[in-house]
Formats: sequence, structure tokens, C-alpha cells
Amino acid sequence: MKQKKEENLIAQNKKAGHDYFIKETLEAGIALTGTEIKSVRARRINLRDGYVQIINGSAYLENVHISEYKQGNIYNHDPLRQRRLLLHKKQIARLAGIQSQQGMAIIPLKVYLKHGFAKVLIGVGQGKKQFDKRETIKKRDQERELRRKYRV
Repeated sequence: MKQKKEENLIAQNKKAGHDYFIKETLEAGIALTGTEIKSVRARRINLRDGYVQIINGSAYLENVHISEYKQGNIYNHDPLRQRRLLLHKKQIARLAGIQSQQGMAIIPLKVYLKHGFAKVLIGVGQGKKQFDKRETIKKRDQERELRRKYRV
């Protein structure tokens, strides 16, 4: 018997793998308003330029665009507002230490629904240099050629 998949992928930051070496990942909840969760469920979210910032012992998701809900009228939200991430204090303290290091960034990788709640998978990434990006592209192209060559 097939089990029902609990995670429902909403959005993915494909550019993150190109720009960063992802060292580790962490799941966090997002504090959203009513019209925001409706827009997220309608898949109207963009993670491309987003990042996580630690301010006064709280983690915030910055620069993530959630479009306004069409039927939201006067109760609509600001599309680029700060959104609080729901994490434990120890996790936030660890992320604050990582954020203070040179060349490290905390970025959102995926947004998905889990048991009806919006979750974000955040990654701790180290920025790639231009030659690293070229090397990654070269390696990916070689693997693609090998798969094409040995395909039955």
C-alpha cells in the first residue's frame, strides 16, 4: 500500500545551489497572516532573493515575496514584509554564530506544507566564487553526457 506523502512542495530556490555550497539544513515554521497562507497555498511565493537574519534573538525571513491574495481586500499583507521563523532558542543562537562568520549565509531552500502548516527548509551556505560555479556547471554537463551515452 502506498503511503500518502505528507510534505507538499510549494516553492524551491534553485539558484541557491548555484550560488552557495550548502553545509547543513534546518526546518523552521513561518508565522504568516491569514491572507499570506492563502497565497502560499496558491503557490504565489518567490524565494529567489530571500535570506534569514537574526535580530534581537529572533530569526526573520527577509526579502521573500508572497503575492497579495486576490480576494483579500483591505486585509491584505505587504508582499515583502519580515516574517518570523519559529525556531528554538538554541537553534537561533547557533544560526547567529554562523551568520557572524565571513562568507556564510542563511538562505531559504524550500517552502512546503507539512500537516497543514507552512514550513521552510533553510540552509547554511558558503558563497561560491566564480570559478567554483564554472566547475559545478562543467561537472553537471559531464554527468549529463554520460547518462545520455549509456542510456538504453
